[in-house]
Amino acid sequence: MARRAAFKVPLLVMGATGLARAPRAQARTGRWSPERAHSWYREHGWLVGANFIPSNAGNQLEMFQRSTYDPQRIDSELRLARLAGFNTVRVFLHDQLWAQDHVGFQNRLAQFVGLAASHGIKPLFVLFDSCWDPFPRLGRQRRPRPGIHNSVWVQSPGAQNLDSRRYRRTLRDYVIGVITQFRKDDRVLGWDLWNEPDNPAATYSEVERQDKVAVVERLLPQVFGWARLVDPIQPLTSGVWDGPWADPVKRSAMAAIQLDLSDVLTFHSYDHPEGFEARIAELAPMGRPILCTEYLARGEGSTIEGVLPIAKRHNVGAYTWGLVAGKTQTYLPWDSWDRPYRNPPPVWFHDLFHTDGRPYREGEIRTIRELTGRPYP
Repeated sequence: MARRAAFKVPLLVMGATGLARAPRAQARTGRWSPERAHSWYREHGWLVGANFIPSNAGNQLEMFQRSTYDPQRIDSELRLARLAGFNTVRVFLHDQLWAQDHVGFQNRLAQFVGLAASHGIKPLFVLFDSCWDPFPRLGRQRRPRPGIHNSVWVQSPGAQNLDSRRYRRTLRDYVIGVITQFRKDDRVLGWDLWNEPDNPAATYSEVERQDKVAVVERLLPQVFGWARLVDPIQPLTSGVWDGPWADPVKRSAMAAIQLDLSDVLTFHSYDHPEGFEARIAELAPMGRPILCTEYLARGEGSTIEGVLPIAKRHNVGAYTWGLVAGKTQTYLPWDSWDRPYRNPPPVWFHDLFHTDGRPYREGEIRTIRELTGRPYP
């Protein structure tokens, strides 16, 4: 508690400046033109970063709930991100944080944005997520299951609220309220409205809603619509991750929604370098800036040295999964759900740093810094 108290005053000051009332709908709001999207991308240069959660948090709730929010740890690990050569991080939020105490949540978000800006880092915020546990709960979070990858990560919204008429207003208020807070704040990079909306969360198949994808197909366009009402200076997106994308006839309904409504195109690829480049080739003809918001799975052939030079050559933004190894245990591979690991594997799956700040592989950090123009000391 003591180390969080040291940040109390700036937290309240920054939060108070951001709690603006949501603007009314404007006739000019709508999907960005390709020209506006490219202008935005040119202003930022090549975007390189990581999916970020502090090492002492196991999921989105634990990262931002008042009782476990740790700005000192966040600050120190964002500093590592900048030293590695990153200029952006992708950060997951949760609707229940808004429902519980939206003023406190917004204050903590304001402080987070300030801390990131102090290191020259712009966050890409993720508002909803269809991956992992479909039953999120506020309060004290479960302890991570030993030896298992991402064992306490939670979906947003949860299964019980996904199609609740009563809760729909909360979801709308959450989207509009959070985006409104930063709608003209150039310290925020953008809004990733829904992470992998058609992910079936196979590891939770016994309790997963069988109609989830159909429900989200109806909900996601509404989420884009709510966000458009705010008319932020930042782009909206939702990343495709599965199936073919190049041919409109062969795309899934969900991928069509994502690609047709996004201002900038985002995708996930944990494939080897050739597969990664092929994914870029599918999206490039659509004529918009492209960011890969998830890559790095060493055991699958997705590596810093193999993927990042390709991303730079095509001017595609790139975010590794994970920064500092911690409670998410994402240095363990996906197959740990079937066979829990007693010891860390010889080759980490995700993540770049040990908890003490040591790089997992010096060569990876050297590659990032060389490609981003920050020579390794």
